[in-house]
Amino acid sequence: MTTTSPASPNATILVLYYSRHGATRKLAELIAQGVESVPGCDARLRTVPAVSTVTEAVEPDVPASGAPYVEAADLQECDGLALGSPTRFGNMAAAMKYFWDGTAPQWLSGALTGKPACVFTSTGSLHGGQESTLLTMMIPLLHHGMLLLGLPYSHPELMNTHSGGTPYGASHWAGVNGNQPLSDDSRTLAIALGKRLAETAIKLRRPS
Repeated sequence: MTTTSPASPNATILVLYYSRHGATRKLAELIAQGVESVPGCDARLRTVPAVSTVTEAVEPDVPASGAPYVEAADLQECDGLALGSPTRFGNMAAAMKYFWDGTAPQWLSGALTGKPACVFTSTGSLHGGQESTLLTMMIPLLHHGMLLLGLPYSHPELMNTHSGGTPYGASHWAGVNGNQPLSDDSRTLAIALGKRLAETAIKLRRPS
């Protein structure tokens, strides 16, 4: 996916995720694919460091694989945000919550106010809190003044899917070991969510 500079004429959609076993990362990549299917939009994939109860544990400055760590400039420069996390007892993972707890400067400056956003998640069990995780992930985005998007039922996959996909955002039943493959319906819905976010960002983009 493309990494844009602030001078880019294209709209930049930040796809920010945390992934432990790779399932949420796969969803992020599909959402980014949907974003970049819209002319004039670039996806910027970013992740957050893991947190640990061991105070001596330190994450490297650059992840060993996958997307770079998110920086404050990514929030400032984006025209839209897709936020993803695996489920932890019906809520976002601690690493993602820790990141948002540190965004008071962006809240005070209104860096995200008026920008569109969507959410996505993966779960180890089919009824492991997909919808509650998506709903609770929306709360900090509402505090930041973002405009939340979901998936409308004009997507027939919402009525047919057996492994994930909700009106609140894209989701995936990954299995206990994270080895459950994404279904065709879940893939379609993730791409559609990214496309919808990008199209909305284009319409709302502030003139430079």
